[in-house]
Amino acid sequence: MLEFPGQRLRDRYAIAGIGATEFSRDSGRTTRALGVEAVRAAMLDAGLGPGDVDGMLSYHGNDSTASPVIAGDLGIRLNFYMDCSGGGSSIEALIGLAMGAIEAGMCRTVATFRAMNGYTGNRIGGTGRQAPVFTGLSLDQGIHGMHSAAQSFAPSFMRHMYEYGTTSKQVAHVKVAHSKHASNNPRALYPKRVTVEDVLSSRWITKPLHLLDCCLETDNGVAIIVTSAEHARDLRQRPAYIMGVAGRVNKEQPGGYHWTRGPISRVAGGHAAPIVFGQAGIGPEDVDVTGSYDAFTFTTMLQLEAYGFCKEGEGGDYVSSGIIELGGARPNNTSGGHLCEGYTHGIGHVVENVRQLRHQADDYCPGWAQGQHTYDYSEGGCRQVQDVEVTMNLGWASPSTGSALIMHN
Repeated sequence: MLEFPGQRLRDRYAIAGIGATEFSRDSGRTTRALGVEAVRAAMLDAGLGPGDVDGMLSYHGNDSTASPVIAGDLGIRLNFYMDCSGGGSSIEALIGLAMGAIEAGMCRTVATFRAMNGYTGNRIGGTGRQAPVFTGLSLDQGIHGMHSAAQSFAPSFMRHMYEYGTTSKQVAHVKVAHSKHASNNPRALYPKRVTVEDVLSSRWITKPLHLLDCCLETDNGVAIIVTSAEHARDLRQRPAYIMGVAGRVNKEQPGGYHWTRGPISRVAGGHAAPIVFGQAGIGPEDVDVTGSYDAFTFTTMLQLEAYGFCKEGEGGDYVSSGIIELGGARPNNTSGGHLCEGYTHGIGHVVENVRQLRHQADDYCPGWAQGQHTYDYSEGGCRQVQDVEVTMNLGWASPSTGSALIMHN
């Protein structure tokens, strides 16, 4: 049995700055420009200049710009950098690596970013590209029609429905909740509130996913600043302290295929949960707000179940109960998430939880920047969660790989 370091690093590191470009479907700019804008915004948010940042991390799918280029444009000389290939489980993992780099003395302050033209450039959904070339894992699954994320993940979703009686109607409530949150987010690309019937009547993509079960494709850049808690306390913003992190935890399977060893309705978050909760010294019941990766409505449902927010097989009941909505006991993706705000490959979920911990969710409350909120969650109103103290991010690359992050104010 592996033993983990427990709470040794709890509260020793923090997110001190956040930044983002607008979310659009026509940025008209390169990922270089988007990355520079996002990192610069995060630096300004923290009150840092070029000489104050000496580390940089990014993640990509051969669709971005490397850290040394972004750093050079900002006048930053790096003591440490790394650009890794990866998707939705990357940001939590990179936050952990940033902590490790600082702990090892390789650098002091790390900017981490994701810049992508996810609509006008390399579209993850599989459209607007050249004809697919099947290599590696796709030799086995792509040639049988399991090429896109939706096609690959669908067996796990369908199996959960088969095993537990979960229904599309239950899981549609994820989109409904996130749309309510987005309607109070001035930056959301899709701020329209939808109903369960809207989701179920939208066209099929691949069963059990309707169009409105699927995330948006967007152009954007998003960045965060990680540094020591001691340093963060001297900067401009209230720090979001890191209680625990788990990065790219893998579910056991042969050959890398999540659907070849059962139960395929279980996801890697179940293995990440004891690591991240063990480090944080808390349990699911202590979390006030979740940011669960919502590439699809079903990914959110499966992860909330895997991390113990409800019992196995009860994910459908959990997400349809109202608990994940603003005003519920544990709101999820208060910005609208990937389903409604914009697709950021996970980093935007961390930014949103930092805003929540600062009590600075940028909504339609006149005094939001000063932390003054009405807590009126009707359309066009507030999205700040009252008395929030602990947030959790649930990252997802696939059913077989997951990451997690717990923070507090």
